[in-house]
Amino acid sequence: MAGKKLRKVLELVDQNAVYSMEDAIELIEKTNTVKFDATVEIHFNLNLDPKYQDQMIRVTTSLPNGTGKKVKVCVFTETKIEEAKKAGATVAGGEELIEQIAQGKQALDFDICVATPDMMRKLGKIARQLGPKGLMPNPKTGTVWDDVEAIVKEIAAGRVELRTDKQGNIHTILGKVSFGKEKLVQNLEHVLNFVKEVKPSGSKGKYINSVYVCNTMGPGIKLATEVDAK
Repeated sequence: MAGKKLRKVLELVDQNAVYSMEDAIELIEKTNTVKFDATVEIHFNLNLDPKYQDQMIRVTTSLPNGTGKKVKVCVFTETKIEEAKKAGATVAGGEELIEQIAQGKQALDFDICVATPDMMRKLGKIARQLGPKGLMPNPKTGTVWDDVEAIVKEIAAGRVELRTDKQGNIHTILGKVSFGKEKLVQNLEHVLNFVKEVKPSGSKGKYINSVYVCNTMGPGIKLATEVDAK
C-alpha cells in the first residue's frame, strides 16, 4: 500500500519542471501521505564555501506565520530564571544547571539555548556538550540577550535559524501542511527574500543554485524563482 501511495505521489511532481511558489505549495499539500500534520521544509543549494568566514551564513529570522512547532528553549541566567520560565522556557537556570549538564544529569533535548551576557564566560565548562549540537548561545544569532522574556517569546513565536552546513547549503522549516496555502506562501516568500538579503560578502558569481521545498516524507519540488541575489 505504501509503495502504491509513494508512486502516485511521485507521479504528481515533474522532476524536470520548476514551479511557482503557489503551485509548489499546492503540490506539497497533494503529496502529503502521512497521517500526522507534516512539516514543510525548504532546502537551498548555495554556491558557497563555508571554510571561508566571508562565505558563511548564520542568522535568524521570524516567520510571518510562525513554524507550528513547539520549541524547547533552555535559558542560562542567574537573575531572570522565573522571568524565563514565565515566558515559556522549558528549562532555566544558572551555575547549577551548567553543573547538571556537565555531569550528564540534564538531557540536552532542547531546540535552542539562550543566555544572558553575564553567563557566557561560565558556559565554557559545557562548550564541548553544547557546541556539537549547535546549542551554544552566540551573539551573532541573537541567542545572547539581557531581555530574556522578549527573546524567549520571539523564539516561541516562530524564529528560525538559517545556517550554512558543511557544504554551504541551508535547510530550514516553513511551517506545517495544516497552515494552508496562503500562510505557507507568505513564509516561503519571506525566507526566499531573507536569504537573498544576507548574501555573504565573499560570494562570487552565482549565489543560489536551486531551491527545493517538500513535506515530511514527500518528494522535492523545485521552485522557479529569481534565485540569483543581485
